[in-house]
Amino acid sequence: MSRMGVDTGGTFTDLVLLANDALTVHKVRSTPNDPAQGILHGIRELTAGDALDDVVHGSTVATNAVLERKGARVGLLVTAGFEDILRIGRQTRPELYNLMVRPRVPLVDPALTRGVSERIAADGSVLVPIDDEGVRRAIDGFRAAAVEAVAVCFLHSYRNPAHEDHAAGLLAAAGLTVSVSHHVLREYREFERWSTTVVNAYVTPLMARYLATLEAALGGTRLSIMQSNGGTIAALTARQEAVRTILSGPAAGVVGARAVGEMAGYERLITFDMGGTSTDVSLVDGRIGMTTESYVGHFPVRLPVIDIHTVGAGGGSIAYVDSGGALRVGPRSAGADPGPVCYGTGTELTVSDANLLLGRMHPDYFLGGRMPLDVGRTREIARAMGASLGMSELALADGIVRVANANMERAIRVVSVQRGFDPREFALLAFGGAGGMHACDIAETLEISTVIVPRYAGVLSALGMLLADVTKDYSATILRRTDQMTEDAMLELFEPLVSRAAEDLRREGFGHAQSLITRSVDVRYVGQAYEITVPFTPTYRDEFDRQHARLYGYSNPQRPTEVVNLRLTATGQTRKPALPRREITAHQRPQPWRTAPAAFGGRQTAAAVYRWEDLMPGTVAQGAAVIAGGQATVVIPPHFSFRVDEFGNVVAVRSVVRQRRRRAVVAGTAVARQS
Repeated sequence: MSRMGVDTGGTFTDLVLLANDALTVHKVRSTPNDPAQGILHGIRELTAGDALDDVVHGSTVATNAVLERKGARVGLLVTAGFEDILRIGRQTRPELYNLMVRPRVPLVDPALTRGVSERIAADGSVLVPIDDEGVRRAIDGFRAAAVEAVAVCFLHSYRNPAHEDHAAGLLAAAGLTVSVSHHVLREYREFERWSTTVVNAYVTPLMARYLATLEAALGGTRLSIMQSNGGTIAALTARQEAVRTILSGPAAGVVGARAVGEMAGYERLITFDMGGTSTDVSLVDGRIGMTTESYVGHFPVRLPVIDIHTVGAGGGSIAYVDSGGALRVGPRSAGADPGPVCYGTGTELTVSDANLLLGRMHPDYFLGGRMPLDVGRTREIARAMGASLGMSELALADGIVRVANANMERAIRVVSVQRGFDPREFALLAFGGAGGMHACDIAETLEISTVIVPRYAGVLSALGMLLADVTKDYSATILRRTDQMTEDAMLELFEPLVSRAAEDLRREGFGHAQSLITRSVDVRYVGQAYEITVPFTPTYRDEFDRQHARLYGYSNPQRPTEVVNLRLTATGQTRKPALPRREITAHQRPQPWRTAPAAFGGRQTAAAVYRWEDLMPGTVAQGAAVIAGGQATVVIPPHFSFRVDEFGNVVAVRSVVRQRRRRAVVAGTAVARQS
């Protein structure tokens, strides 16, 4: 059986093939105007025409459609009187002190929002029957406006979906693509439920066309799509619920990072995925962190997703000078076309160009030597930009890297410090084509002692897709006080979700032995407006208090609580590849492939350049070093040492002397301030 994971990024498309229990990796330039072309080109190169049984794909099609406002023309059918819910939102100010802040622009044109007479009460009873004639008038209006998809969002449909189902039937009979809110998200809070449903309607037609084209080109190969929750779904499901694929690529990276970290002996990780366009960070504290409070652009998507924070800092992020004369980096990216200056076609300096000038990328061994880099052209453009700032080309390059690092450090603080975690207690696992070049510098700033760069760092998201299980999420709002429910009563409320999940997994081809059901609950103190998700166990109330104390600094075990939502995750466990492993028999110091100058902290030094494939498990060496490979590059500063473990991962460790010196400086500063 042959399976392939495919991750389409902004600059490169990554492919990992599992055939005959052997892994083969490949990287090709992405084709932003038609992502399928880059995928098919990479598959042809990697398989040489051999048939594939299964392709798992992580796509940015849905994400880009929302961010670039290139989705479908959407109509919105709502309860009469509530046509402005999406424009009003939560009335929060995205910029607190900006008096001229621009209002949120919904994905639905207000002229395409139609109210219909109907009303379901909060307890699920029918207050006003649905007006069929009103629905038909809305259908006529949608047809006249050439609407491609309609979102149906009625009040309290999470309690009683009868009116939504009835309206959806009339719309479908008229030939319209329909997204129904209680199918997408069966939870209370109209704004979030309606926003998630509208995003689904906005991206589904585009995603359906894209996947249909890809499926046709793949012939009889089964196509699965990575979801934002770290699991996969069939392409048919993704064509109907495209909103679940919004963060599919980054989610696969976290899945792959957790698996690699676990095999390397590290369960507490901060994952750091730096690609060509952006950097995605997440925190794994034994298990992958999840959230239901995510946004795509300005639009809430209240589905379970891996807790990932993204910043616009990648290898292709463009450096520029702002109106105040300050050096900035990103979020605009050179992407795959034209790409960085050193690729030969770009015209604006990027982070990759800066790394090349600093000697942190070897021009003759980029992508394993398949893509030489243009050093002369890069120096020429850097010299011109540096002259305008009164800086040398090396000082400019160092400044670009420092600015990019600062952006990425802030992202790591968001998922660690701002969530109540100390980053010094975690290992930093860096991947993506550029992650290994920046990880040690960032670890130094955050006082993280260990950096891990996986053997398959450049294609880890694609590998993560082969490590992912089939996963489906279900939820239901109950709004009940915990002191009024027994554990048996809670299990009874879970039962409809369990039955639905078991049937869905059965249709996917999973028997009882391969199926796993996980229950959790959203809990809050009575009177609070927001809740915390905790595993459903006999001690879930105690776990809620612990989580509340970690997140907010206090808890109150005497205060009554309530369960807002039930959540259930159904997992179909798939066959996973075993990563190649070699026993370490002796530690050895490698001979460098070359020695070349590289700059660290504004100073140039001689750095050993190693080819990754030459480093055997058991290798130990001291920085400064550059490890060049076919998919990624690792930079080891002078005050780090590194070893290669039995899986081929590079594990870099900060110098003990350096750590002690830094702590002494910090302590001395604190004493000086007190005195």
